[in-house]
Amino acid sequence: MKGGKSISTAGFVGRLSAAAIVTFLVLPHDVAHADEGGISFWIPGFFGSLAATPQQPGWQITTIYYRTQVSAGGDVARAREITIGGIPANLTATVNARVNATANLGLVAPTYVFETPVLGAQATAILLAAYGNNSTSLAGQLTGTLTTPGGAFPFSRFDSIDSSLTAFGDLIPFFQLKWNSGVHNYMTYITGDIPAGAYESSRLANLGLGHWAIDAGGGYTYFDQKTGHEFSAVLGFTYNFINPATQYQSGVDMHLDWGASQFLTKQWQVGLVGYLYQQLGCDSGSGDRVGCFQSRVAGVGPQVGYIFPVGDMQGYLNLKAYG
Repeated sequence: MKGGKSISTAGFVGRLSAAAIVTFLVLPHDVAHADEGGISFWIPGFFGSLAATPQQPGWQITTIYYRTQVSAGGDVARAREITIGGIPANLTATVNARVNATANLGLVAPTYVFETPVLGAQATAILLAAYGNNSTSLAGQLTGTLTTPGGAFPFSRFDSIDSSLTAFGDLIPFFQLKWNSGVHNYMTYITGDIPAGAYESSRLANLGLGHWAIDAGGGYTYFDQKTGHEFSAVLGFTYNFINPATQYQSGVDMHLDWGASQFLTKQWQVGLVGYLYQQLGCDSGSGDRVGCFQSRVAGVGPQVGYIFPVGDMQGYLNLKAYG
């Protein structure tokens, strides 16, 4: 710490609760999920530094700009015996497909921190809403061979689809409990997805999931007010309900967000952030035509935080980028 200044957890972090907290998230290109449509309920990097630290009771507002660029591709091979006009034939084919998507979202989260303790903890209620744009393209090539008694007949076909949508996303209610014991802070949460956003099963680009989901987990923050050292980690699990429009049910997901930082002054914070996503359960339902494909995604990058005055209140700006 410069000049031997210390940072008080209650005074420093608590003052932020009466002001706007702005977070910028930038995610990498090569991210793939096995969840339906390649979209999981969990937002990578949603949690970070100071995640479990209690705040000053009262109202606050959090705004997040979220940008992600996703690229994924793969090959699927199929072979089967068919009959054409009473003549047996063997069909072998390979589908090579690649999807590219770019999403720019603005998220707003009005938050209320209760003054009365619940189970000895500070209770927080949040409602997260999103508005933004999703542009997605899908390109695929089908190649194969049809083998009959009369010979082999190769074939090939290429198709592409582009889709773009600007609309509201789903609503996400959130409830947290936070405990503080000196430099140690603990948090548990429960949240879920209310499928109120723009979604059509026949559309490639969507802002909503099209199904309900529930997510729960817990976190820890170490924050030393004398040195400015900080470390946070939040682990959670998502259960996805079946999509009634597609009869597709995504598997259970596990996700971990972490952040490590150093407060250089009372205003500036620098450090690292990261996330890990692992699908634990297989996708299922009559709409699942791929089978058990479980994905794992990880990211790490820098973060910078800055505290600034907003009238007689405080604002907090946090920039995070993942690669």
